[in-house]
Amino acid sequence: MANGILIRSKVSGGETLVRTSMKHPMETGLRKDQKTGKKIPPHFIQVAKFEHNGKVVFTANLGPAVSKNPYVSFKFKGGNKGDTIKVSWVDNKGKSASNEDKIR
Repeated sequence: MANGILIRSKVSGGETLVRTSMKHPMETGLRKDQKTGKKIPPHFIQVAKFEHNGKVVFTANLGPAVSKNPYVSFKFKGGNKGDTIKVSWVDNKGKSASNEDKIR
């Protein structure tokens, strides 16, 4: 799990199933810190991009309503064992992470 992104992908019947978990706090900006009583600033993934061998196959626009450590699963046609799946995201503070794995 490099950079907090776990990727699992498997090809079956001409379709590739991709499952990902992205470690991120996903703060809405509405919760209060229990110790100080002040609002916790918003901090959430805005865009997650999913690539197959360098070509974007899925883009997810996320926001503050998504829970902590988002899980994303989708299928696409094509893909072969050994091909590369890359997942990357950018959050509202400009931070980013990415990871890649091979299709099984």
